[in-house]
Parts: sequence; structure tokens; C-alpha cells
Amino acid sequence: MTRFTSQPPTTESQQHTDPTPRAAPRPMTRAFPTPGPTLMYAYEELAILAAARGSAAAATDQAFRPWDPPTCTDPILRRELWEWLDAVVDWINTEYTWDAAAMIPTCWPDHPHLVHEIAVLADQRYTAGLAYTSTPLEEWHRYALPYFTDRMTNRIRSHCSETHQPWPGQPRHERAQAQMGDRMQRCADDQTTTIDDDPAFTDRVNRQAGEVTGVGRATVQQ
Repeated sequence: MTRFTSQPPTTESQQHTDPTPRAAPRPMTRAFPTPGPTLMYAYEELAILAAARGSAAAATDQAFRPWDPPTCTDPILRRELWEWLDAVVDWINTEYTWDAAAMIPTCWPDHPHLVHEIAVLADQRYTAGLAYTSTPLEEWHRYALPYFTDRMTNRIRSHCSETHQPWPGQPRHERAQAQMGDRMQRCADDQTTTIDDDPAFTDRVNRQAGEVTGVGRATVQQ
């Protein structure tokens, strides 16, 4: 009598015909990069200052703010910040990008607008991950990341799709820098038009030189 099974037995010849060997298991998602120890200390200081808002300590704080890289003047902290942001860029490109056009270019350190925005994006994702509800993270998914991607693609377009390209706006920027004196002179000329003939302003404006020597209405002695 034939014995039926749910699956026919595998013959010896069939055991060695698997054409696709299975890849080693890997996680479905990667964890968000952790800031370095000095950067973590900076965040702890900011948390203390936030809790002490309104106090004398908070009023005189000079804390480093990772979302604003120019404030991170400590060399060790600054190095950790760049390493962390580079890890965040790799994480975003790996975890959230499918279309190559939406990838953050590897030359992002050569784009000041990207440096500023990536620092804010990384900080918001880091703080969202510390929340006790999913709302901040959902808002990061819904607003922060898509809006950043849209701004990035609109600014860069296809300039750095393969290799870094020189700044297309460089000639216009240099012309603007060369004409700064003319702009400041025009501003000074405009200031003189806002001063009336009130005697209180007489000693605050040099009309022959076109210079404003003071701002605001002078105090008239009684």
C-alpha cells in the first residue's frame, strides 16, 4: 500500500540542485547613529539648561548647539559632530532612499546649505528618538525629512549626481561681494532721508559727508 505524505520525499539528486544559496541573515533596519561621548555631553548640558530656563545660568549660557555647527568651536566636539553627521547621511541614504536622485551626495561637506540642514535634520531625528511617544518621530517622517529632500533636490538638481561640481553661483556671489561698498553707500544715503529738520537731530547727522553719527532722537535738555 502506498503511503501518502504532505510533501513527496526528496531524492538524493534533488538535494544538491538549489541554484540560489541563501545570504547571511541581516537586520531589516539599522539603528540611528549614536553621537560620540563629547557630543552626548553637549546634549546633556543643553538638557540641564532647558530645565533651568529663566535662571541666571540659562541667561548666560554659551553651550554648544549641535544643530548649529558654527557654535561647536571645541575641536574635539567639532570632529565628533562631522563624524556623526557623516554617519547620519549614510544612514538616511541607506534606510530612507530608493531613488538615486533623492540621495544626499557624498560631497555634502562642500555644500554649506546641506551642512546647515543636515545638522538640524540629525538633531531632530535624535531628539525624536528620545521621546516617550511616536509623535515626534512621525512628524520627522512626515515633515522634516521630505521637506529637506525637496529643498536639496531643488538646489542641487543634477549638478553633483556623479562627481562634485563647482558652485554655479560663484560668479554672481563674487560680483555681489565686489559691489558691497556701493550697497552700503546707498544704505547710508537712505538713512539721511529719514532724518527731519528737528533740532534734536542736528548734531547727529553730517549732511555734507552723508554720514549718520547717531541713531535715534537725541535727548533735549530742559
